[in-house]
Amino acid sequence: MWPLYAAGFTTAFGAHGIAANLGGHSEDAVTSLLVLGGLLALYDGAEVLLKPLFGALADRIGARPVLLGGLVAFAAASAAYAVADSPGWLWTARLGQGAAASAFSPSASALVARLNPAARHGRAFGSYGFHKSVGYTLGPLLGGVLVWAGGLRLLFTVLAVLGAAVALWAALAVPRVPPLPKQRQTVVDLARRLADPAFLRPTAALAGATAALSVGVGFLPVSGSAAGLGTVATGAAVSVLAACAAVVQPKAGRALDEGRLTARAGLTAGLLITSAGLACAMLPGLTGVLAAAALIGIGTGLITPLGFAALAAATPAERLGQTMGSAELGRELGDAGGPLLVAAVASVATLTYGFAALALLLAAGPVLALALAAGRRPTPDKI
Repeated sequence: MWPLYAAGFTTAFGAHGIAANLGGHSEDAVTSLLVLGGLLALYDGAEVLLKPLFGALADRIGARPVLLGGLVAFAAASAAYAVADSPGWLWTARLGQGAAASAFSPSASALVARLNPAARHGRAFGSYGFHKSVGYTLGPLLGGVLVWAGGLRLLFTVLAVLGAAVALWAALAVPRVPPLPKQRQTVVDLARRLADPAFLRPTAALAGATAALSVGVGFLPVSGSAAGLGTVATGAAVSVLAACAAVVQPKAGRALDEGRLTARAGLTAGLLITSAGLACAMLPGLTGVLAAAALIGIGTGLITPLGFAALAAATPAERLGQTMGSAELGRELGDAGGPLLVAAVASVATLTYGFAALALLLAAGPVLALALAAGRRPTPDKI
């Protein structure tokens, strides 16, 4: 399992480590905000387009070869810029990294499910999510140190070495998991399976959690700065968010496996807690920022392992790669859609209303589900 956790760390560290340092340390390549936006969108755009395809490929030929191929491609794409060190190669390397992550990220998730019995899926996905959260947390910090010490070339060199090392580790330690025989699937069958509530509910929760996480990382510093807080305080708030998410995920997974928490109850609670965190972001000053960061971290930490465990439980083993790739697509859409929604509302009102809009959107699903459940519950005079 450890090479799979390392793969999760690699994709998170690579995504945030570079994204956080492109704007301030690559004046030769990033000549405008439009160029910066394009470079940032390349990675996520490749993931949106390719994750479902690589997930389906993992079901066809086995998740392990796709995992290894993706890690090797990630190392090669990183090494390309480290060697060439030119603006054109930065675009190529960023696109290559995104395409490679599209291969090894859903494959790693599928292997986490295949290599663990159903009774341990909560723990396994909790640990996997924990290591991804560590990558998200350390990426901007360590990436900044590396760029300060040797520029973007050093950061890309470290990522190339990291990708190659994890690929070698996975080749030696991850067992071969042959693809399972499966019945032929038509487009209608795929559409029916992806429209099933057993897929839509956890995927929608994962998308909402990713949207809130992206908004918290991107906009809480803006809110703190508007309240007169310094960069140290706002940076600490983002660290609180990531730390809470990292700590909660293994605990949530363990509670699911031990029967102390159901996936549906955990996802509902996670969305409501995340919504409450976004509501706290509307409060002025350090208290609102820290409360928002803590609650968003706790809520997303609940949702992530429970969502993936629910998907694994509801998916035939021979279709795990396709399901994980499609679910990752939902997360990427949330990652992009959350900030766009908040920014759009803030542009016509204020950032406070942007936080409120996303908070209401995340709370709407759980509140509606609870209301419907209460309506179906028999009243005393009917018992």
